[in-house]
Amino acid sequence: MTAKPISDQGLQWFLDSRFGMFIHWGLYSLIARGEWVMHNESIPVAEYEKLVPQFNPVRFNADEWVSIAADAGQKYMVITSRHHDGFSMYNTALSDYKVTNTPFRRDPLEELANAVAKRSDITLGFYSSLLDWHHPAYRFRKESGLAWSDYVEFLHGQVRELCTNFGKIACVWFDGDWPHHAMDEKNAYFAPGGSFEYDALYSMIHDLQPDAYIHNNRHEEPLPGEDIQGFEQDLPGENSAGFNTTTIYDMPIEVCMTMNDNWGVHSQDDNHKSTRKLLHNLIRSASMNGNYLLNVGPTALGEILPEHARRLREMGEWLTVNAESVYGTRAGVVATPDGVSTRRGDTHYVHALQYNADRIYLDGVPEHVTRATLLKTGEALPLKNANALAYVNGPAGLRTPQRLLYVTVPPELRDPIATVIKLD
Repeated sequence: MTAKPISDQGLQWFLDSRFGMFIHWGLYSLIARGEWVMHNESIPVAEYEKLVPQFNPVRFNADEWVSIAADAGQKYMVITSRHHDGFSMYNTALSDYKVTNTPFRRDPLEELANAVAKRSDITLGFYSSLLDWHHPAYRFRKESGLAWSDYVEFLHGQVRELCTNFGKIACVWFDGDWPHHAMDEKNAYFAPGGSFEYDALYSMIHDLQPDAYIHNNRHEEPLPGEDIQGFEQDLPGENSAGFNTTTIYDMPIEVCMTMNDNWGVHSQDDNHKSTRKLLHNLIRSASMNGNYLLNVGPTALGEILPEHARRLREMGEWLTVNAESVYGTRAGVVATPDGVSTRRGDTHYVHALQYNADRIYLDGVPEHVTRATLLKTGEALPLKNANALAYVNGPAGLRTPQRLLYVTVPPELRDPIATVIKLD
């Protein structure tokens, strides 16, 4: 069986969306030391299970979460249905280890799906862990007498639930299959030669949800049926995190990043990125044909951190003014040492992210471009030819010039986050 790909309509939606919200939320939020705390601190299963009767996020409000995402300009939300700790954050029929067996008793994924269904500007998708530190058929086969096939059946069954119980979904986002990762070898978690049966899994998803994209966070070249290439904590082509491939394949891209240093809430993590930095990451992702999936880690009570909500809404304020330079755009062809560019058909958008000098040099501007305006106000900016001497002695970081022009944006018209120049 060869895995099916996403529909053309679904792919178009993904390429146009450009900005989404990632949500890491689960039992680990009670400990508030990140989503890997069970593994990092070697917490036994029996001890970790004691968190179940403590989980009661009484301040969770699905409409509020969706409103924050919409205010930020995010077009989709991706929430952890089950993280590596094996605890399901919805009312799965395949396990008793789930949120509806806590004092909370409610199904937050169902409530989010209902909140999203009231709107036309945002879609809900689901993260699903491929590994499971709790499931006996994944980690404790010797003790339980279960087989690897029992775990694969469970995994596929949960994905089927996600694709059938929540209406139209944006994606299924897989995590936990990292080729050559030392963790699985060290802990003997993964069955030697074991397979997640991706062809059948991906075909099932695309049969049930033809417009949903599949992301598998494997950090390698995507397999058939995986619709996008992902980068984690890095922009495309970078590898500061130490596990991303620097090869960029000819396919859509999604960049997932945290707002501070952790995915799940961490009580000691106050290293929140500035709104300017977050927007620059979004703009740079779009300039490389990528979407930006920006994470929040809600508290055990069910609240998105105020610091995160504030920055998200500030991002939305900038996007409201500059929306056409991000949504529905494709990778840019105009180069500048001062920033990046995107394009929409024959219209190009230069995002000046810094000012090395008063002139913003533009390399590779198509011949049909004759006019430059400030996107925010529509004010005309003189588009001038740069002489060869200025190119050789002045701006750095440009390609061999195809058509070298420059504009000058008066200081009083510059945006403190990113000035967008429209070329048409």
